[in-house]
Amino acid sequence: MILNELYTHFPGYQDENADDSKPSLGDLRKTRLTLKQLTKLRAMNDVRSYEHKEKIKRIQKQYAPKETPQF
Repeated sequence: MILNELYTHFPGYQDENADDSKPSLGDLRKTRLTLKQLTKLRAMNDVRSYEHKEKIKRIQKQYAPKETPQF
């Protein structure tokens, strides 16, 4: 998780209707992930990796040496 994601809320990253993960006092066992949750995690990982690659491209373009004109 990126620190930015804690403070900046992007639309579509969190589905509040599907958030029923609040544990109660008697819950001692670790919850099992369903196939739907695994698919959602894989999709989120794909989006994050794509965003990371795009960020790296922008940074490389920003800090690339300037082209010198040929005379």
